[in-house]
Amino acid sequence: MLEDRNYRIAVMPGDGTGPEVVREALKALSAVSEKDGFKVELVHYDLGGDRYLKTGEVLPGTAVDELKTFNAILLGAIGHPDVKPGILEKGLLLELRFRLDQYINLRPVILFPGVDTPLKDKGPEDIDFIVVRENTEGLYAGSGGFLRKGTPHEVAVQESVNTRMGVERCLRYAFEFCRKRNKKRKLTLCGKTNVLTFAFDLWERAFHEVARDYPDIETDYAHVDATCMWMVKNPEWFDVIVTDNMFGDIITDLGAMIQGGMGIAAGGNINPRGVSMFEPIGGSAPKYTGRNIINPLAAIGAAQMMLDHLGEEKSAARIDQAVRKVVAGDLKSLSAGQMGYSTSEVGDLVARYIQDSV
Repeated sequence: MLEDRNYRIAVMPGDGTGPEVVREALKALSAVSEKDGFKVELVHYDLGGDRYLKTGEVLPGTAVDELKTFNAILLGAIGHPDVKPGILEKGLLLELRFRLDQYINLRPVILFPGVDTPLKDKGPEDIDFIVVRENTEGLYAGSGGFLRKGTPHEVAVQESVNTRMGVERCLRYAFEFCRKRNKKRKLTLCGKTNVLTFAFDLWERAFHEVARDYPDIETDYAHVDATCMWMVKNPEWFDVIVTDNMFGDIITDLGAMIQGGMGIAAGGNINPRGVSMFEPIGGSAPKYTGRNIINPLAAIGAAQMMLDHLGEEKSAARIDQAVRKVVAGDLKSLSAGQMGYSTSEVGDLVARYIQDSV
């Protein structure tokens, strides 16, 4: 929490339904800042597919340095049907993560009361864990290339880059987060030590070495395929999971499904000593653009995570409780067009619950 409690937030609504869900997240942010007496200065950036199609520019040269001056970034969605896949994802999302050194991807997997899960006989008491994903190395580091591209003898190499520094800082963040969360106090390393014998030898050795500094945290290990099985069969076994970039990307989408779908899943790209970026996990959903039927709760959850990261824990709790009220008592479904309310009406409900909170 800043002493003057004045926060400068960069807002990137992005593509498709991104602007619609960000609009509702900003309603919640406005309501809670008024309720709890802090100030928010918003600066909007038009980064995304439309800008690229108009100008050919994905990320302006000055943008990263500008973004470093903010307290946080709130992102809507990136992805445009008229832009070739990979251009925006690599040139904007991954570039921001790397250049802002957002080396942690933080993903809560929490089933709220009133939300359906596809898992038989599981409820909110069973699905409540966090995935800490390394966010700037691994297979996403961009190391590799082609040989004889476009010929029958083409070779494509994509290398997983894992440094001791990158692995250890991710592990230490996970241990600290597990301690602060203070629930089961159990940290699970998710990997593939039986096949990826170089990368996960490093991960496993570092995991056990760092664990010596956290004797209060129980540790265990699971292969990534077993992790997926247990997330479906026994999700209650997990408290905090730490893993590499690729495996984290995969298991967090599975996590979103068991917590009720992309409409409720939010995440953060964290630099603990710099500027962090928060976003709904679902994509830009272009087929729903402008129809005012998309679920904004994931974007509102991203704003909640942002406030928690900034130290405004009381305000973050207000948003969390407001979202829980909406899903438990108001919505018919979390799916677009089936909520029983429009996008803007869901945002109004959340804002009203925040205003009425004690």
